[in-house]
Amino acid sequence: MERSNEPAEGRGDGRVAGRADGRRPPTIRGVAERAGVSKSLVSLVLQGSPRVSDAKRQAVLDAIEELGYRPNAAARSLVARRTHTVGVLLNDMRNPWFVEVLDGLNSLLEAHGLRMLMADGRLDRRAGQDFARTFQELRVDGLVVVGTLPDTDGLAEVAERLPTVIAGNHEPRLPHVDIVANDDERGARLATEHLIALGHRRIAHIAGQGLVGELRRRGFEAAVRAHGLAASAVVESGDGTEEGGYRAAVRLLNPSRGTERPTGVFAFNDISCVGALSAAQELGLDVPADLSLVGYDNTYLARIRHLWLNSVNNASHEVGRRAARCLLDRMERPDAPAGHQLVAPELEIRGSTAPPRP
Repeated sequence: MERSNEPAEGRGDGRVAGRADGRRPPTIRGVAERAGVSKSLVSLVLQGSPRVSDAKRQAVLDAIEELGYRPNAAARSLVARRTHTVGVLLNDMRNPWFVEVLDGLNSLLEAHGLRMLMADGRLDRRAGQDFARTFQELRVDGLVVVGTLPDTDGLAEVAERLPTVIAGNHEPRLPHVDIVANDDERGARLATEHLIALGHRRIAHIAGQGLVGELRRRGFEAAVRAHGLAASAVVESGDGTEEGGYRAAVRLLNPSRGTERPTGVFAFNDISCVGALSAAQELGLDVPADLSLVGYDNTYLARIRHLWLNSVNNASHEVGRRAARCLLDRMERPDAPAGHQLVAPELEIRGSTAPPRP
């Protein structure tokens, strides 16, 4: 038999296989020998079992630290039948609003030993893949759907087998699927009433898509109607992108339109508001002296100094944190009734609005 030149685990020369200065990765057997305990006791420590004395637990933890041992995640998941991962399916990763939602999600999930696996729904549609079902095949412990997704049938199928939470949208309403979203209709009223309070009487809205877009449009229309301004209010369709906001603003502000241009514009989100700002500047309009702009989502774009947009803060971090809390509860009680939480918005005032010129 060919003899190895490497020292075996527990060899009398003091070297233990798996140490940081050895050639092989540390093993659970090496941890057990270093701590002077059995492999099964090391497993109990890794599982957080209370059936281990403090002294032996500390000995195992010290051995793990000395050897640099890292548990095999795949093996642990087979034993525990959990992967300690959560699938996060985003509508479009290019939207900066998702960054703060993810931050809120991760802050709580990480504290409970869960990691996020992310997929982009926009790429899903382009590639013809079904990431919701892919997450199921990866045996994630739960699923968080962020934003609007077109394939609600596929989601309903997955939600029957996997704890699922929807964040940042109000649909679909599915059994045992919790929803955490911003109060979009209320936020739109805040933005519109701010423009009205400044004295604007010709106000336009660059609308978005999906139920969130419908709710924000509804809030806008309710506010102008309540103040007797519905006749002069205009709604222009958009798609939530910078280009869509730019094109909508060009249509609203073009002198050839034959009607008086609006003095205030409430955009569906910050991205489309940036597009509207570009259109105003190209047409020689000063913001806010000639045109007041209000966005929505209070993303980092609104906080960039040379943009400095007024925006509705939809508490995206809080939406993410609450969604994580709902998922943790759903994993414990999968058959509990579905909940629907609305997070209250606030208007952040910066430098993109002013009273209209006389």
